[in-house]
Amino acid sequence: MCGRYNIVDSLEVRALLTMLGVDLGKGFRFSPDIAPGATVSIIREVGGERIVSDATWWLLLDPATLKPNYKYASFNTRSDKLDEPRAAGFKPYRESRCIIPASAFVEGLGDSKTYHKLEPAEGALAYGGLCREWVNKDTGETALSVSIITLPPLHDAYWKTHVHPKSMPLLLPTQTDVMDPWLDRGEKDVEQFRWLLEPKLRAPLVATPIDRPSTWRPIGNSKKLLPED
Repeated sequence: MCGRYNIVDSLEVRALLTMLGVDLGKGFRFSPDIAPGATVSIIREVGGERIVSDATWWLLLDPATLKPNYKYASFNTRSDKLDEPRAAGFKPYRESRCIIPASAFVEGLGDSKTYHKLEPAEGALAYGGLCREWVNKDTGETALSVSIITLPPLHDAYWKTHVHPKSMPLLLPTQTDVMDPWLDRGEKDVEQFRWLLEPKLRAPLVATPIDRPSTWRPIGNSKKLLPED
């Protein structure tokens, strides 16, 4: 799932950031193409204040170099691992949840030739993410890493047969009664988020066939995927 996304400066993204209460002017990173391992902008809470932070899109870093530890593919965190105490996402899920704003993302069927661009019919995307702070004990240098939570595949037939048969990203509903507790670092009751981990579309998405993830070039007609009743 979700090995590529983009974030463009648009009215929709600006509206999302305004709703989240963060300042767009403080170093927010836009990019037409973001791959795992890149530096991305995330929204998190620090000292009761919501801020924009740079983070490496790879949850597990090498403690010595503070670069991605490519031994483990940790740019995504599976939802079924969130309650496993030994899993990498267990502690961040309870202590350092974050939001990764996006405009669109790419999913592949797994056959190395079928790819789709997924974008909201309206508004911007808010990935449910986990972040982690790192410190090099020798130099004192710090770094922040992030991963996107993934869910089982959407029940929609088109999604399973044309988009991705194994998973979908956690797309948070953009309402304050969801965002506020999600970003609250003092909120340890993760049971309230259980319903968010159900693979369910809560807002329409537009799926467009593309040639490959790095170019995003459309090669077919778009299809609107609608929320389940």
